[in-house]
Amino acid sequence: MKKLIIFDLDGTLLYTLEDLCASTNFALKSAGLPERSLDEVRRFVGNGIRKLIERAVPEGTDAELTDSVFAAFKTHYTANCENKTAPYPGIPELLRSLKERGAMLGVVSNKADKPAKKLIAHYFPGAFDSVVGEREGVRKKPAPDSVFETARSLGCDMDDAVYVGDSDVDFRTAENAGCKCVLVSWGFRERRLLDTFGAPIADSAQQLLETLENI
Repeated sequence: MKKLIIFDLDGTLLYTLEDLCASTNFALKSAGLPERSLDEVRRFVGNGIRKLIERAVPEGTDAELTDSVFAAFKTHYTANCENKTAPYPGIPELLRSLKERGAMLGVVSNKADKPAKKLIAHYFPGAFDSVVGEREGVRKKPAPDSVFETARSLGCDMDDAVYVGDSDVDFRTAENAGCKCVLVSWGFRERRLLDTFGAPIADSAQQLLETLENI
């Protein structure tokens, strides 16, 4: 098993889609803009919350109004990010098993840093050695910057790290960081897309554990 297992957050560890959708629609409605469906929000996530809002507002929306919607989203989501969010089946047990095997655990997410840390502390207290979310001045995934930061802070070489995610963004992040990648099929992207990357794909937490043990 690799020394360091780094996880994506949304769609990999936690089902967050309904809370993201609720906050997106709260922000859109507050600006008098049309709301979005759950499936639309599913397609919009993955590249950070600013990009989520840019995709959610109608095409041609001016920058000032987009900024206002983004600010409303951030305020609402920080206060409501735990309403319907929950770990995917088997994830808490998976994390315990990895820790028992001596692995260090990290999170690198395009979710804003404050909500990312809040959710990890709430749902997985004490499980992770490092949690890094989106911050101003740091390139988002698929840039490898936060993966490098995590490995460096934990004293691990990239050869001893693996990145686990649910999307094309996560695969490219691992590729850019020069580390192994494992994808999960229960997240926000369709299996047929994940199949195109050639990375191992886990269909359950137990299968993910077995894959990580042998990668």
